[in-house]
Amino acid sequence: MLHFLRRRLTVAILVALTVLTLSFLLTRLSGDLAISIAGPNATQEDIELIRRAYGLDRPLWVQYFDWLWRALQGDFGDSYFFKTRVARLIMERMPITMTLGLCGLFIALCVALPLGILAAVRENTWVDRSVLMVALIGQAMPSFWLGLILMVVLGLNLGWLPISGTGSWEHYVMPSIVLSFSAIPSLMRLTRSGMIEALASDYIRTARAKGLSRLSILVKHGFRNAAIPVVAIAAVQLGFMLGGSIVIETVFALHGVGYLAWESISKNDFPVVQAVVLVLALIYIGLTLLSDLLNAVLDPRLRSA
Repeated sequence: MLHFLRRRLTVAILVALTVLTLSFLLTRLSGDLAISIAGPNATQEDIELIRRAYGLDRPLWVQYFDWLWRALQGDFGDSYFFKTRVARLIMERMPITMTLGLCGLFIALCVALPLGILAAVRENTWVDRSVLMVALIGQAMPSFWLGLILMVVLGLNLGWLPISGTGSWEHYVMPSIVLSFSAIPSLMRLTRSGMIEALASDYIRTARAKGLSRLSILVKHGFRNAAIPVVAIAAVQLGFMLGGSIVIETVFALHGVGYLAWESISKNDFPVVQAVVLVLALIYIGLTLLSDLLNAVLDPRLRSA
């Protein structure tokens, strides 16, 4: 187990360093940061002053290692637009994004797992085909379009839910539903295929021969083994939700990390953009590592893979 953990940690650290480097280089390749900060009406003298003030006149490799060293200590510098520490901005906005992501994953699991099990039990029937059709529609439906539809129907026409803001739990209902739609198809199909494979196994036939109840066979013996790949994809989907929350938070005006990223991109606030990309990537890497460890606990055969 220790060897498995050591290998996974090594891969996670290498991926994190790659993300660090790419997030730094991509902002530099997008253009001259001094010109972006100074604005279109700045003179050449103003641009040079900004370049010296922010250390942009130093060699690129010096800027990179300076930023890397500070980032490893949790210091992402100051925001050009918000005039405050970037780390403080992210810490203030992160609870909204985490709440949205966890609620979206919870809804996705509550919908996908029962439907996946039902489709496996009723394989090749109209129930199975209907569930697969739901998965196909969910996969093809753009999240921003679904968000706008819910806002018009549930918010404007029926008045059941607030359209935007973060004042109460009701503000998270529609964004969570929209966010869950991106995860439901993959979770549903994976649950279905895992249950079909499990129900055709020898130990399921043995359980039936012993006279165990249908519910016990499905839950205790079938789903327990089918859940191993679902655990991995659920953690990965949570990472996708947190990274993709920029669209949902912008549509519903939720002032989380995703909305902060959109504001920073529109205002050329590059320190915030770099930090948001890095933090979300590190969360995704951490969730992937956690899913690997959970799978190793559930299935000991993976520890030697």
